[in-house]
Amino acid sequence: MKLLLLLLNAAKLGKLLTTGGTMLLSIVVYAFMFGWPYAVGFVVLLFIHEMGHYVAARQRGLNVGAPTFIPFVGAWIELKQLPHDVETEAYVGLAGPLTGSVGALACYFLARNNHSDLLLALSYSGFFLNLFNLIPLSPFDGGRITAVLSPKIWLIGVPILIAVFFWRPSPILILLALLAAPQVLKAWRYDANAPENIAYYKVSLETKLTYGLYYLALASFLAVMAHDVHDMLGGLRATH
Repeated sequence: MKLLLLLLNAAKLGKLLTTGGTMLLSIVVYAFMFGWPYAVGFVVLLFIHEMGHYVAARQRGLNVGAPTFIPFVGAWIELKQLPHDVETEAYVGLAGPLTGSVGALACYFLARNNHSDLLLALSYSGFFLNLFNLIPLSPFDGGRITAVLSPKIWLIGVPILIAVFFWRPSPILILLALLAAPQVLKAWRYDANAPENIAYYKVSLETKLTYGLYYLALASFLAVMAHDVHDMLGGLRATH
């Protein structure tokens, strides 16, 4: 029994070290490009986002691992147990951008109250990244949320991702496109009458409308905030 407890404690310590170690690595990498204060704040915002997913998954009884961070890719939690239905998937998917938006909003108000350019820049990063994550295409959170309506919606996310690439070309976007490719194929072949799809995707109209409204409201809020804060930062650059 003592050996078992030691092994369990070692496993928990290993998870904490993995999360803490990858967070520290991300901070160091970002610090070389943007400085330590911004790097720490940015990684904290990512952590808040991922903890939203983590808490939501635990609320739904899913076995989930602590967050892992990779510089320039972001962070994720390991779902050791997949959702049993699309409503649970949407619930867990929505929780990340929602808590992440709260973190960005806290930075925004602190920036305005303390006249902090750093916090304003962090708030913009938080608003923009959470908005980007709402692209309606799996494995983005937006794909997990909109799946409650229909996986066919993921096909709308394809031109959005392409447009983002032409706006801000990045190798990371190519990697995300490769990860999304199997899901695009799944959406293309989606058969609403297949027994396995009926079992997983069957939800009430009320549930679809509820998550649809949550998604549109959050995306609209983030779009407005990202636009306005971007303009504020532009004005600050013009005065310096």
